Amino acid sequence: MQTWRLEPVREEDFEAMLSLRMAALQPSLERLGRFDPARGRARLREGFEPIWMHHLVKSSGQGEERIGFFTLKPQDGVLHLSHLYLSPGHQGQGAGAWVMAQIKAQARAQGLAITLSALKLSDANRFYRRHGFQQVAEHEFDLDYRWEPDTEADINAVRPGA
Repeated sequence: MQTWRLEPVREEDFEAMLSLRMAALQPSLERLGRFDPARGRARLREGFEPIWMHHLVKSSGQGEERIGFFTLKPQDGVLHLSHLYLSPGHQGQGAGAWVMAQIKAQARAQGLAITLSALKLSDANRFYRRHGFQQVAEHEFDLDYRWEPDTEADINAVRPGA
């Protein structure tokens, strides 16, 4: 049986997190002609604030493994989600949905919306739409999304039998 839990991030985790981020983003960035390891390092370093970051840890009969991370930071009256990455070998197994449930529960408890941006042509766009995020803007390389805790889609998602 596998389970997931969140773990705090420390400054010394940067390099391992960078490797995971690059593995997760490379296919999408290559589709856009934007894969650049130096730029990727600079972008993560710029947004590297361990106080707002969490590792996703998978526990199974084979031990524990960090399989992803995210940043959820209060910003302008909302919670802004950035750097949600899962290692490619662990995508599609329910871990992302589990993380999203944790993030939405925090947003509901605080009565705040969630905002995020995703690369165009990324599989992440389907994931966010499936989890009730609505596209609110489009830029050259990114799509912006917003999720409101009181939307009908959210109410149906959490209502038993809906």
